[in-house]
Amino acid sequence: MKRRKFLTLSLTTATLLLAGCGGGSNNGDSMSSMMSSNSSDLSSVSVPDFNSKLVIPPLLEGVDINGVLNFDLNIQKGITSFFEGTTTNTFGINGNFLGSTLRVKNGDNISINFTNYLDEDTTMHSHGMHLPAVMDGGVHQIIKPNNSWSSKYTVKQKACTNWYHPHLMGKTAKHVYKGLAGMIIVEDDDSISLDIPKTYGVDDIPLIFQDRFFDANYEFDYSPSMMEIMRGYNGDVFLLNGKINPYIELQAKEVRFRLLNGSNSTVYDLGFDDFRSFKQIATDNSFLEKPVDITRVKLSPGERAEIVVNFSNEQDKTLYIKDFTQDKEFLKIDIIDIKMQQTTTPGTLTSLQKFTQNDATNKREFVLSGNMNGFYINGVSMDKDVINEIIPLNQVEIWEVTNDMMLNHNFHIHATHFMILKRNSNEFDVEENEKGYKDTVLIPPNESVTLIVKMTDYKDNINPYMYHCHFLEHEDAGMMGQFIVT
Repeated sequence: MKRRKFLTLSLTTATLLLAGCGGGSNNGDSMSSMMSSNSSDLSSVSVPDFNSKLVIPPLLEGVDINGVLNFDLNIQKGITSFFEGTTTNTFGINGNFLGSTLRVKNGDNISINFTNYLDEDTTMHSHGMHLPAVMDGGVHQIIKPNNSWSSKYTVKQKACTNWYHPHLMGKTAKHVYKGLAGMIIVEDDDSISLDIPKTYGVDDIPLIFQDRFFDANYEFDYSPSMMEIMRGYNGDVFLLNGKINPYIELQAKEVRFRLLNGSNSTVYDLGFDDFRSFKQIATDNSFLEKPVDITRVKLSPGERAEIVVNFSNEQDKTLYIKDFTQDKEFLKIDIIDIKMQQTTTPGTLTSLQKFTQNDATNKREFVLSGNMNGFYINGVSMDKDVINEIIPLNQVEIWEVTNDMMLNHNFHIHATHFMILKRNSNEFDVEENEKGYKDTVLIPPNESVTLIVKMTDYKDNINPYMYHCHFLEHEDAGMMGQFIVT
């Protein structure tokens, strides 16, 4: 009885009426109370009915100071209204909830300067960025209240969509839940020259998918039970860029969506309500070599994908992006007939350096396991004073990661990318849209993945990187390890 369980917001009006909830209008549905064994009394609340415009996070491209692009980001408390007439205490970065999008280019010298205005410690990890360990923003780079910390490095990676979020030991899940997350876009010569949509906020749209529980006072309810830590803390209110049921107007042309699963534990199976096909053009850390035609893309927490959808000649059409796992519509799209420069996504996007199993000189095995007492990798829980692996610089390695549980997990490696060679020892089980560079990979229950990994550019005998499950409750409960590069 600790938590308001909001009705799934994709319920039809008929279902709402049968459940005893008031019918809605274009100004939002009014939801009255419903009781269940694990729900609190629902006072009447107006739920947005796809009448709130999608928020596009502000784009920052840095201020050049002596050849270094500086990004100043304030980690702060905020107040956000998710439901009409209510407010929620949140965290944000340069705002009330979530953060600005940073855009950099391969070769840029950058300094991301974080100042912590919270009343507690935090960190800020640049997920997917290739950078020195001391600049990684992991559990060791703590930012005390009213203190600043800068992540300074030269961008050395291919075009991709990354993100930044807290990584404080034992509190990553709670801090992300409160709202600390934002995108980092990396451009390179390929992304700039390709004939693909690239006008930020117009035909190049960032989408951050999340879910939350709210309590009786409309505050975020982050109070997972032991079972919810095991299974994952999957909220019943769905947010897209911090909005419930938003809409966007898009032009009748190709549109690029940058999809980020920024949730704590939910796996999304994303597509369109009319089952149309679209082109996936990128994975976590790179373009695919060629676009892959698909109708759905599955993303576990921390994973990203870029897709291009062709809306040409579809003016006045309305459709929805939805999660098919939970049958939940996230975004209403209205196609409007405003002409602008058309694009034609080419059949070849980039060229990727690839290693084979024969190139590897070492193999490491990682087994993900757990019980009601905690989570483990190779039988041990995270200890920030213990280095679990020592990895030579420039050594090509095979990492075989096995999920030894009847629960979903995934696996994220800091500061590098990998390719998936096999799923369950079978190279043919690797889908075409998984064959770009990645840093996070979903591993379903009792399955395994074979990855090929190479740490480059940065070695440090003292400061470690992390590898871990990116289901945040699992990470906080111990499913994480550390490695140094020598």
